[in-house]
Amino acid sequence: MECPCCGALLAIDPELGKVVSHEAPPPKRNALDLDQAAALLKEQAARREAIFRQSTEDMKIQSQLLEKKFEAALEKSKDEPVKKPTRDIDLD
Repeated sequence: MECPCCGALLAIDPELGKVVSHEAPPPKRNALDLDQAAALLKEQAARREAIFRQSTEDMKIQSQLLEKKFEAALEKSKDEPVKKPTRDIDLD
């Protein structure tokens, strides 16, 4: 008997109603010729390269943004006087 889900060959004991043996179906192969496979690999490589370049560009922009934020915070902190932090003991 053939399994309706996976196509495996099943041997079932009619008295017990249980599977006695199971033979896996032969693997289905996706028949791509070499030209299609090579084109697919080139396409995937180009896609990976584009994603990598985009991520490096994003990292450069983020680095510049963080540098600007740091400079702004540094300028802001120069204008403020240095205060001694309050301790818990000073609150009593």
